[in-house]
Amino acid sequence: MKRGNLYGRYPGELPGPGELFEELYRHGAVRIVRIHSEGHSTPKGEWYDQPEEEWVALLAGSAELRFEDGTLMALGPGDWVLIPARTRHRVERTSRSPRALWLAVHIGSAPPEIDRAGQEDGFPA
Repeated sequence: MKRGNLYGRYPGELPGPGELFEELYRHGAVRIVRIHSEGHSTPKGEWYDQPEEEWVALLAGSAELRFEDGTLMALGPGDWVLIPARTRHRVERTSRSPRALWLAVHIGSAPPEIDRAGQEDGFPA
């Protein structure tokens, strides 16, 4: 049995503007990840292109996601989105205060790394 608190202290300091990934659960083709973001944006010209579906909810703060088709989606606390596999998207911005707190559920037969246009992004294996 494992227990935690989604709003609990994050496990370490964020290195300035950026993101910290904390895997909470993994079983088969399902991964649940808590993501702490502070003033983060995906580097210009880079896109997330994940081989799995991602259901993501913003628990605190604010954020904007941009999709390759030009859609810009503003998110606030409680908002969620289901991103189909291979839907290219990027984080345009996340709030600094309060920090953005996400809960992501990855569903599919993907490897543990997130594929950002063919590059590993440091997601814990």
